[in-house]
Amino acid sequence: MFASLGRYVVKHPWQIIAGWIVAAIAIVAFAPALPNSSDESDFLPRHYESIKAADVQQEAFPAAFTPSMIGVFQRDDGKPLTAADQAKVTSFAADLTAKHIKNVQQVIPAPASPKKLVQTLLFKTPEQTGSNYKELNDTAKAVRDQLHAMVKGTDLTVGTTGAIAQSLDQQEASGNSDAIIGIATILLIIVLLLVIFRSPIIAFLPIILIGIVSQVANGLIGFAAKGFGLKADSSINQLLIVVLFGVGTDYILFLMFRYRERLRAGEDPKQAMVTAVTRVGEAIASAAGVVIIAFLAMALSSLGMLRAMGPSLAIAVAVTLIAGLTLVPAVVSLLGTKVFWPSKAWRHEPSSARYAAIGRSLGKRPAVFAAVSGVIMLVLAVSAIGFKPTFDLAGSSMPKDAESVVALHDLERDMPAGATEPTDVYVQSGSQLDKSALAAYRTKLAKVPGVGQVAEPKLSTDGKTADFSVILADSPESDKALDTAGGPLRDVAHHEAPEGATAYVGGITSVYVDIKSAMNRDYALVFPVAAILIMIVLGLLLRSLVAPWYLMVSVGLGFLATLGATTLIFQGIQGESGLMFMLPLIMYMFVVALGTDYNILMVSRLREEAQQGLSPRDAAAVAIRHAGPTIGAAGLILAGSFGSLMLAGNSLLSSMGFALSCGIVMAAFLMATIFTPALTALIGHLAWWPGHADEKAPPAESSEGELAAAAAE
Repeated sequence: MFASLGRYVVKHPWQIIAGWIVAAIAIVAFAPALPNSSDESDFLPRHYESIKAADVQQEAFPAAFTPSMIGVFQRDDGKPLTAADQAKVTSFAADLTAKHIKNVQQVIPAPASPKKLVQTLLFKTPEQTGSNYKELNDTAKAVRDQLHAMVKGTDLTVGTTGAIAQSLDQQEASGNSDAIIGIATILLIIVLLLVIFRSPIIAFLPIILIGIVSQVANGLIGFAAKGFGLKADSSINQLLIVVLFGVGTDYILFLMFRYRERLRAGEDPKQAMVTAVTRVGEAIASAAGVVIIAFLAMALSSLGMLRAMGPSLAIAVAVTLIAGLTLVPAVVSLLGTKVFWPSKAWRHEPSSARYAAIGRSLGKRPAVFAAVSGVIMLVLAVSAIGFKPTFDLAGSSMPKDAESVVALHDLERDMPAGATEPTDVYVQSGSQLDKSALAAYRTKLAKVPGVGQVAEPKLSTDGKTADFSVILADSPESDKALDTAGGPLRDVAHHEAPEGATAYVGGITSVYVDIKSAMNRDYALVFPVAAILIMIVLGLLLRSLVAPWYLMVSVGLGFLATLGATTLIFQGIQGESGLMFMLPLIMYMFVVALGTDYNILMVSRLREEAQQGLSPRDAAAVAIRHAGPTIGAAGLILAGSFGSLMLAGNSLLSSMGFALSCGIVMAAFLMATIFTPALTALIGHLAWWPGHADEKAPPAESSEGELAAAAAE
């Protein structure tokens, strides 16, 4: 199949290129825009308690709101607020309301804290979504400017915190980090390709071709989202760029290295491209199939965002695969050896290649190489036991002197940390609730460990639903707050509810509790299903029941080693309280899938060498010599791309960038280049049981002659 595809592409390159251009124009012109959703009901299934609580709130208290921004006032001398100070803060609410600041729907003055050390103004704005967050950031800046001007010349100081204040600080802290990361990624790819191939044409070729492919992929995802009702998260575009440039560059490198190898073997340019597509096509298609399966397995997730993200990324990889086997060969076949201009190094293979030396050493002592590389990954994997997920994404992505962080600490001087995002306990009954029973219920809630304050209950208009605003003693996103909301608070709320009533614990902390539960469920389902499907692909590709097992063990060990290294550095050495709760899933999407890609490329080449009559150890040595540079170059480029996330300047993206780049480096240079071929060499012919795919192939002169004749046409 791949031989026929290669012959057709080389014979009709302009048809292929024209087809891509027409498809790109048509898809971009008619594709619907990607939808965005921030509704909790689209993120969590409806059976989770936090979603049930949100439904109760919408039904019984439609006018209720959680302040999206909080102004925190205190005296500049640190003393308690006087009656005049409190009156002044209250007057600020009326002044701000009169200014009609865009998106500010309501300004509510709150009473001073118990010790009168702080007083707050609560701001109501529209709910923040992926489409209006920039506009609300402007609103937050306008409110800040007004508040700072109001306290000027008084004995008061003010700071702002809350959701949109934190969003503004994140924007200011990151500055142009998105642009910096994008530019750094592209420059890194260009520079590394220049170093590897010494040709500006090859250096810019992936950037141009992937730019076209990305437009096609975006359009197809838009059609899929509209046709199947997928609600893509606002972060999908950023992930698409990473996937397209990462996977796309990898596939182009796989093809170009084999193309260069065939040129060095004496084939003419067109024949070399046909042979390259024939030889590497199966490996690229299988590698892409593994990544697509890994992403599609996310459709089993209980989280709406991940159910949409998985198929979207799978579409992107599928488009990239098709481009890698058609568009790239078509363009390169037209350029011929000019694609390497001005370098002439492509004509001669280096005589003292490092990978050749590694291959010779591994072929002689595979047990030593397998043991050393395996022990390194195993030692790092042990540290993964200490991984601690955190939901405090805002605090970990901003500097400590950001206004929202400082204002939150000021608020905590005299109020519980959870005051910024109260937890709500809703009690619902089929008849009117008894006020004395509600008073007793409030007392029981207040005694729960980790609860700071419980407000008087608000009753719905029909008297059948009560809302208890519970302020937790800890920050809403903290692990302690999650433990309180998901443990003793829910237990007491459920068991001590008034007779005949049902209680639901809602609010952002409760949502985080349910997300954590949903992700634990997903880890137990998505990972095994994906592993089984990937093993099936590996079994079909390698025609073996043995190889898929140790290849998956290799990938799993690399995954745990990467998680362990990240945990060790950021939690152990840098003292972070935890790592982003979605980090294992993000690592799964990229490290496991792409690590399997590298394993497939290495083992496919090892099988190819064994079919030439080489022994298992000699086949491993030659495979490392030829496939090692390809995997190393692809891994270096991809790791550098992910590593650029560390330029964002906050610990959240730094840990993510480090984890992904570390995982790719480990997969490319340790797992696929050393551990996997060493194990294959040790297992020997048994690795290919029962298919014996390593047996010497019959003479290929006739098929090579057919390829040459087809290319000559």
